[in-house]
Amino acid sequence: MPIDKLDRALEFRHLRCFVAVAEERHFGRAAERLGMTQPPLSVAIQQLERRVGARLFERDSKGVRLTPAGASFRLSAQTLLSVAEQACARAREVQAGELGRLRLGFVGSVLQQGLAGWLQAFAARHPRVEVVVVELNSQDQIDALLREELDLALLHTNQLPPGLDSRPLYAEPFLACLPASHPQARKKLVPLATLADQPFILFSRKGSPDYHARIVEICRQHGFYPRLQHEGRHWLSVVSLVAQGLGVSIVPAAFQRAGIQGAVFRPLAETLEASAVFAAWRRDGDSALRTRFLAARPQ
Repeated sequence: MPIDKLDRALEFRHLRCFVAVAEERHFGRAAERLGMTQPPLSVAIQQLERRVGARLFERDSKGVRLTPAGASFRLSAQTLLSVAEQACARAREVQAGELGRLRLGFVGSVLQQGLAGWLQAFAARHPRVEVVVVELNSQDQIDALLREELDLALLHTNQLPPGLDSRPLYAEPFLACLPASHPQARKKLVPLATLADQPFILFSRKGSPDYHARIVEICRQHGFYPRLQHEGRHWLSVVSLVAQGLGVSIVPAAFQRAGIQGAVFRPLAETLEASAVFAAWRRDGDSALRTRFLAARPQ
């Protein structure tokens, strides 16, 4: 008998109909269990038998029983349905942010602001989500988001290209970062003007153009341009260079907890706009997992 187009594909509805009849041993009870009438159930079983190429049920006045071929097919059908249901459940959990993998980028200051505790809090609430973290400067994180290599970025700028969104996380003051031997290191407050002639160590312009420009603009607004001596691609590199006496810098307050000997941090005499940290992501990215991770941040 030729197989029509409707019968060419084995569908899960055929398997569900088969399993219901196999378990109930009665077409009427199976149809009721499936919420359908008996005629379309009979048609579905006929389509399945044609597709399989074997008779799966014997029908007589006493009811319905499995043929040897049907008994063999039953276990596989139940396994397929179970696997399909597990796949559906897994997809629902991923969509809800209860299961999956989050690729997280961060700038070094976030590590000093309790990133480890944040990760631990999230893991306690969502043990089936894997979080993969990588430290990158702000520009590298933006590039990684655009290449879809990160799901979420924690960075120092909200100047983002089209396709990315952000929200502020927190802000912290800027501090003067000085070698321990510097004359201003013993002062309670450091006027910016006292650093005008000092060699400056700044975060790389390439690594974070917005942040680099911001430090330069802070200095310009207070009467001088920083005499750039060295650049570092990570803030800890900047602080380490300062600690070795190679210059001074202006850094986010978080780095006073870095524990680098030889570097001294002092409040600036001037009131400056705070150093902000933002969370950034692709607009077309998954939102549930991102939302759950941001909500887990300790306050």
